Amino acid sequence: MYLSQLDLAILALYAIVLVFIAFRVSREKKGHEKNAQDYFLASKALPWWAVGTSLIAANISAEQIVGMSGAGYAGGIAVASYEWMSALTLFLVGKYFLPIFIAKGIYTMPEFLEQRYDRRVRTVMSIFWLTLYVLVNLTSIMYLGALAVNAVTGMDMMHAMIAMAAFSFCYSVYGGMKAVAFTDVFQVTLLVLGGALVTWLGLEKVAALYGGSGVVDGFNQLLIQVPEKFDLILDPSNPNYKNLPGISVLIGGMWVVNISYWGFNQYITQRTLASKSLQEAQKGIALAAYLKVLMPVIIVLPGVAAAVLKPGLTPSDQAYPWMMVNILPHGILGVVFAGLVAAVCASLASKTNSISTLFTMDIYKQIINPNASQEHLVKVGRIAALVAIVIALVVAEPLIGKSDQAFQFIQDFTAFFTPGVVLMFLMGFFWKKANALSALVAGIGSVALSILAKFVLPAEFPFMDRIAIVFILCALLAVVATYMSGGKVQEKAIDLNGIHFKTEPVFNVACLGVVLVLIAFYTVWW
Repeated sequence: MYLSQLDLAILALYAIVLVFIAFRVSREKKGHEKNAQDYFLASKALPWWAVGTSLIAANISAEQIVGMSGAGYAGGIAVASYEWMSALTLFLVGKYFLPIFIAKGIYTMPEFLEQRYDRRVRTVMSIFWLTLYVLVNLTSIMYLGALAVNAVTGMDMMHAMIAMAAFSFCYSVYGGMKAVAFTDVFQVTLLVLGGALVTWLGLEKVAALYGGSGVVDGFNQLLIQVPEKFDLILDPSNPNYKNLPGISVLIGGMWVVNISYWGFNQYITQRTLASKSLQEAQKGIALAAYLKVLMPVIIVLPGVAAAVLKPGLTPSDQAYPWMMVNILPHGILGVVFAGLVAAVCASLASKTNSISTLFTMDIYKQIINPNASQEHLVKVGRIAALVAIVIALVVAEPLIGKSDQAFQFIQDFTAFFTPGVVLMFLMGFFWKKANALSALVAGIGSVALSILAKFVLPAEFPFMDRIAIVFILCALLAVVATYMSGGKVQEKAIDLNGIHFKTEPVFNVACLGVVLVLIAFYTVWW
């Protein structure tokens, strides 16, 4: 146990404040019973600052903090491309995808697929996303979060997973999306503060190791001691090229990964669907983009510092927990540990809320009980969240515990599906001839071709390049399927003339700012 009484008091204060916020915002007016829109979409009343912070809270969890720090420890800042290219993707989503979703008034991503194609596509994708969220996302958050808790407190891994799952469940299951979104504001504040403290003190420790002092000196020492870890675009000779294949992070498969995650991912888009308006959602997206630019500083950089302070850590995912317990004084350790727990619990709450939304609205309401009342749907959603957590607790160790770099494991697994998912939606948006058959061919072909490529392509072939190849092949198959089934304009095709894609000046200026910052980063560390 590395936590002092002061650290434990800070952790307890965090828990009390969080529960207070959750129950405060979740209270309904006297006589009003929560309906499905209240529970799953926060009554469509989220302001931009809640949307932006909630997007980051849903995204940044143990899999990012522990996993990306581990990737930074092993391969350097190249993994930051996931974050920085995500910032650009968010603006793309806000301008071209979100206006369509909000105009359609949907609850879930599969619901849009039914509106555009048919119920078969909706059901197939609902089952896919439920499987992915429970067996990959929930498990990775729980296991990596427990890894950090175990390193700091000595608590048994299973007990740590149960404790975090129970806590997030208690405050999120009652209030639904509104409780999740507004507590996320507090959680992200704590996350950024805690991460910044780890980076600051870690760099000071690096400076002191080489006879200097201060953050700037510490960063300069990293550039001197491990210059190979400051290459954003890796060449084929780099041992980490397989995971981050050079220019492909800018113009290749990375775009497919990011568009799938930020544009068509239920637990991400659900926050924007719950906003007050399209303009409010777009402002929230701009805020999230700037937070994504900041994230490598407080997530990846500590891993690089750990590579200098403690070389030889195995597995590399131990880098962030090691930094916490070895460089942070008591009091600050409590703040940082609370920030880590906050990130884990925020993501657990987000995932379980989205799982309950998918199951309730796409499976239960559509297939099992179409006439269910609003109150009954809320009850089913709460039960679905509980069942998902129990399943994830059982399978977390067998699935995630065997991986040296859990973040890369998650990317590899989801890469089987992302090309098909992106094609389904892009064809649905912008190609009026796309039909249900072409959508299913793209989705099923994505999995089949990805598995085939695993066996056909050399083991060292970059998975991101594999994604790009599978995407192109699936697009060709979808076109062939479309024309073989008639090649006619579909009745359910989207009329883009009725969709407003014009964005406000603040959104456009924010986008330009991110572009200029990223040009500077890639110019300096190419």
